[in-house]
Amino acid sequence: MLGAVINYLTRSTLAVSAPTLLSELNITTQEYSYITAAFQGAIMLQPLCGYVLDVIGLKYGFALFAAAWSVICMAHGLATNWQALATLRGLLGLAEGSANPAGMKAVSEWFPARERGLAGGIFNIGASLGSMLAPPLVVWAILHYNWQSAFVITGALGLVWVAAWLLLYDAPARHRRLSAAEAQLIAAGQETHLQGDGARPSIPAILKMRNFWGIALPRFLADPAWGTLSFWVPLYLTTVRHFDLMQIAMFAWLPFLAADLGCLFGPLVVLALQKRGVRLINARRGAFTLGACMMMGVAFVGFVDSPYAAIALLSLAGFAHQTLSVTVITMASDLFRRNEVATVAGMCGTFGNLGLLIFSLLIGGLMASVGYTPFFVSLAVLDLLAAVLLWTLVREPAPLIEKTA
Repeated sequence: MLGAVINYLTRSTLAVSAPTLLSELNITTQEYSYITAAFQGAIMLQPLCGYVLDVIGLKYGFALFAAAWSVICMAHGLATNWQALATLRGLLGLAEGSANPAGMKAVSEWFPARERGLAGGIFNIGASLGSMLAPPLVVWAILHYNWQSAFVITGALGLVWVAAWLLLYDAPARHRRLSAAEAQLIAAGQETHLQGDGARPSIPAILKMRNFWGIALPRFLADPAWGTLSFWVPLYLTTVRHFDLMQIAMFAWLPFLAADLGCLFGPLVVLALQKRGVRLINARRGAFTLGACMMMGVAFVGFVDSPYAAIALLSLAGFAHQTLSVTVITMASDLFRRNEVATVAGMCGTFGNLGLLIFSLLIGGLMASVGYTPFFVSLAVLDLLAAVLLWTLVREPAPLIEKTA
């Protein structure tokens, strides 16, 4: 979770510093969309990250990627034009694409099936917590130093985390502090048909699986919501709601605080449904659908007069999105073998980021002529379509441990 905090803190630094950075470097909104697109295009290589993690192992693979993204983040402070920023954002996206596959691989290795949903929710808190910490930290750095220092500080925090990760983390089979009782608990709670044979994952074989598309396509439709909150909300608050830098520091983190709560709410909904006899996969789909229904609130952001009402609706969107997002992300560990989880999570992440990339380019190209309101409305519609696809495409593997969560 702390790795995810650092991951999203470093990737959110640009969005928070954007009003200042764009002004000082004379970067237009259209050029800013190219910068964000470079990140999204590179992060679509998540399958490569997941494959590396599955092949060389989580401990050293994730440390390698985290060290890379930390150094690249610090290098943002050297940029003098939008082309340099776009190049650095592309490199950052490639390295940071490792976070979600790494988190799901850790959850699949360390937790029995009945605990994976909540464990996945706690891990995903890191995404919203990192995004929540970015506004006050980055604004503080800009006001006391400059926008370049914000990237140096957040990148340096990543290097500190890498040292802690190498010191403290290991796989269950090699962890010196793992008791026999806990090892037995983890092993006994794993689905035997998902253990795998240790072979390298086959991407062509995964692409032929219905359940892969059942996760990937909903993420393609749903993930633009998170990208909008992360990359465009600070600019929206500045240009449309006329917030200054201090107001952004005060309010821009609230949607991510709500998202933290959504990370826990989604798994709790799954547990509640299972206690009422709903099977695991249907419980996950039910939680996703509930989140999609709550996302309808974001459609009204552009129609309310009060900027504080807009913040409240954006916070509801953060809560709703993480309710459904953590649910569909966790399904990779429910439906695929242990030696495939990181690769599948990365491949699904590619589709999620492709959706975000397309959406971000549309905002950059059309915002000046149509405004933000049509995009907020479309986010609500896309999530409802995603719920329909999740119910239509995903099939429970057999045998599935029905009592798990």
